[in-house]
Amino acid sequence: MVAGEAENPRKTMPRAFKGIIYRLSFFYFLGALSVGILLKHNDPTLVQAITKGAAGANVSPYVISMQNMKIKVLPHIFNALCITSAFSAGNSYIYCSSRAIYALAKRGHAPKIFTLCLKNGVPIVAIFLATGWACLSLLQLGSTASVALNWMVNLVTSCQIANYFFMMITYLGFYRACKAQNIDRFSMPLQTWATRLQPYPAIFGLVTTFLIIMFLGAQAFIPSFDVNSFLYFYLMIFVDIGIFVIYKIAFRTKPVRPEEADLFSGLAEVDEHERQFYATHGEKNSEGWGKLVAWIL
Repeated sequence: MVAGEAENPRKTMPRAFKGIIYRLSFFYFLGALSVGILLKHNDPTLVQAITKGAAGANVSPYVISMQNMKIKVLPHIFNALCITSAFSAGNSYIYCSSRAIYALAKRGHAPKIFTLCLKNGVPIVAIFLATGWACLSLLQLGSTASVALNWMVNLVTSCQIANYFFMMITYLGFYRACKAQNIDRFSMPLQTWATRLQPYPAIFGLVTTFLIIMFLGAQAFIPSFDVNSFLYFYLMIFVDIGIFVIYKIAFRTKPVRPEEADLFSGLAEVDEHERQFYATHGEKNSEGWGKLVAWIL
């Protein structure tokens, strides 16, 4: 989403992609390992918090493990980090959703009013819609209205997993098109995603996300089938399929053969933009503090 508005995406995006694996390893894998070492699965505080339906950080394994370490300041630091992370996530989601709405409007798939922008290019109407939708999270404050919010959250979650499934399909289509047209993927300027192992990682991701989607609502079938739970977990999957079928029927589109796929539209404009960018700004490399900040971030 950000790549579309980056000043020089061919340089900035590879740097961002390469940093993801280190962030995931540090914050997720090491974090989960640390909690697993410090906190038992039957920890009394954790079990009590889950049983009583505690909310927020009170039921967080991270906070409880920090409390068990008897370091009083750590839980407060973690709570502060949760607040900043929530603010960062909210900012990111509003950015992405507003740009998605704007792109849909530009393609004619949403009302044209969402294409209205400020002088600096900010899609203000789309931002208002995204922010208004985010305010629905306040439903969590009500005991009855929170049920509706939980439905929306779960529907969005299933859509997010489905997005990764469709991303794998899209990449496999791109891979087949490159192979059919004898295009060397390693000759392209942006090679962060290129690997000799493809298409096997993409196929693995496709199968994995498919299995996650299938078993996402396993509890709807155990111990007996429950219609409400089934719809709770799988409704958006059927909505996605319905949208796809209706679009195909309405616009009578046909699958694109790999050898006929258009892989070059817009390429000349991007090359020209990059040429003008380097002609104006030069190819600057970060030095000193710039490299340190880039390494940390």
